[in-house]
Amino acid sequence: MKKKKINLRDLKPNSEAEHNHDDGHNHSGQPNNFKAYIPAIISFSMLFIGIVLDYFDITFFKNGVRIIWYAIAYLPVGFPVVKEGWESIKKGDVFTEFFLMSIATIGAFIIGEYPEGVAVMLFYAVGELFQNAAVNRAKGNIKALLDVRPKEALVYRNNDYESVNPESVEIGEKVQVRVGEKVPLDGILLSEKGSFNTAALTGESKPNTIAKGEKVFAGSINLDGVIEIETTKEFKDSSLARILDMVQNATARKSKTELFIRKFARIYTPIVVFLAIGVTLLPYFFVDDYVFRDWLYRALIFLVISCPCALVISIPLGYFGGLGAASKNGILFKGASFLDAMTKINTLVMDKTGTVTKGVFKIKEIKAIDWEESEFMKYLMAMEEQSTHPIAKAILEYKAEGKDYEASEVFEIAGKGLKGIVNGKSVLVGNKALMTANNINVLQETETIVESIVLVAINNKFAGYVIIADELKDDAKETITALHKVGIKNIMMLSGDKDSITQQVAKELNIEKAKGGLLPEDKLNEVETLMKNPVNKVAFIGDGINDAPVLAVSDVGIAMGGLGSDVAIETADVIIQTDQPSKVVKAIKISRSTRKIVWQNIILAFGVKVIVLILGAGGLATMWEAVFADVGVALLAILNAVRLQRMTWS
Repeated sequence: MKKKKINLRDLKPNSEAEHNHDDGHNHSGQPNNFKAYIPAIISFSMLFIGIVLDYFDITFFKNGVRIIWYAIAYLPVGFPVVKEGWESIKKGDVFTEFFLMSIATIGAFIIGEYPEGVAVMLFYAVGELFQNAAVNRAKGNIKALLDVRPKEALVYRNNDYESVNPESVEIGEKVQVRVGEKVPLDGILLSEKGSFNTAALTGESKPNTIAKGEKVFAGSINLDGVIEIETTKEFKDSSLARILDMVQNATARKSKTELFIRKFARIYTPIVVFLAIGVTLLPYFFVDDYVFRDWLYRALIFLVISCPCALVISIPLGYFGGLGAASKNGILFKGASFLDAMTKINTLVMDKTGTVTKGVFKIKEIKAIDWEESEFMKYLMAMEEQSTHPIAKAILEYKAEGKDYEASEVFEIAGKGLKGIVNGKSVLVGNKALMTANNINVLQETETIVESIVLVAINNKFAGYVIIADELKDDAKETITALHKVGIKNIMMLSGDKDSITQQVAKELNIEKAKGGLLPEDKLNEVETLMKNPVNKVAFIGDGINDAPVLAVSDVGIAMGGLGSDVAIETADVIIQTDQPSKVVKAIKISRSTRKIVWQNIILAFGVKVIVLILGAGGLATMWEAVFADVGVALLAILNAVRLQRMTWS
């Protein structure tokens, strides 16, 4: 999936105070800047004084003075809206909220309802300020990411470290990072070990300690000692840039609910305008005591209520809040549409290696026969030092007491194992075929072991074995339990690993359906078969290049972002930054909370509007009720959407 690259220098925190809605409305402002509030404060002060003067029936506050006073009160908040409405009309977009608010408030002035005309526009302006403040709050996570952008990199050039812009650093260069500094680019650790704060990238506050040769990500903060890394990616391709890109572009991919509401608002608004004209003129033919001013007032109320602000503001804000809450928890949705899609998932298919397991071989069991375990392992480790196989690496992590042994005359027997001399004794290390070829009798119990097993013979006698297995991730078991609790009953594991190992892992995790020994096309066929049933809404979790086809075809593709391949991450719809499968459960909960709040806002906005529209048409509602039905409901919906930023999901 081709992604648009971004220039990180163009992403400035100040620009976050501006946002555009696809409905053609452009709301901009910087609520944290006091200047943004000055027009509303002036209008409110003058409106309040005017109402007091009206109440006490002050003599000088009559006729022309009163009109001029309220006109001046109207201008600070009204002029920008009227101007925006006129600009929209010139572009051919007539039925905008600016047009509705302008006609309604100017109409209120025409019929002498000056305070109400000012009040409607004032509350609308205040609603805009609240909206901008809410959006800025929702964008706090993006700003936090922007704040962790490293400003410089200490690169080893010309026999010395020099400070340069991270964007000028090339792949393969050596970079030094001091304590408290941010890692400028993705790379591998050259120092023996390092401890990093990766909270801005993963949402995890716990320090992450890694060893020499392991990956280090841009934006991580070095916590312990001066370290050196070798860069593996350019700055624009780093994990930090990728996160920024995905979060920045996520809001462009609208949900179906959001798109429907926008289309609906464009149809619904002109209908209400024509209904308002009908409310003004049609009663002339049916009412005996028809008074044009009264029916025009009702029509103006109708117009104020019809403004779709509460919908077109609060619904995108709800989804934005969901995206922000997810990124705060180390989960990146590539668009609001995937928040919606995640709520419908009822079938979850997962890869094994690197998804529910750590993808790293570890010693699971050591069985030495007639040997002390430590002594037995010294013979085995001496032989495995001659091998580069991942299993050898796992064995060499064992800590044996005393001085290590050295192997000599070691040679490899293709497809079987190693043969050599250790401590004056002949040693065989390998599989069953190697033992059989050398007439070594092994224990019967080794036949039932499904994991990778290393058999050892010393001086032509079976000495024992070591079981090597891929460890389950710490949260793998609780993930399956939690998935069942949130209603995901149909869980399936597909793996390229041996079927016997896949079945054993599935049994440990309480997954009923599992298949191993699969090629990438086999995984794809399995998922496509599931998707042929329209009842199934399938999410697939994977991390490797071989998972990319399945990630692309599933309803929701979820990739492990830490250890996962770049291809899988680019193809997926949702990225788990921490590589923890339990985050999938949290992603489902966040999606459901977001959808719940969005629908609460839809029902609130429509419910109140319909009630006040009916009251307004019947002459039972004033402009003040209309203000509540529009701006008041919009504010309530915004506050409801902001709740997502405060929620926690266990």
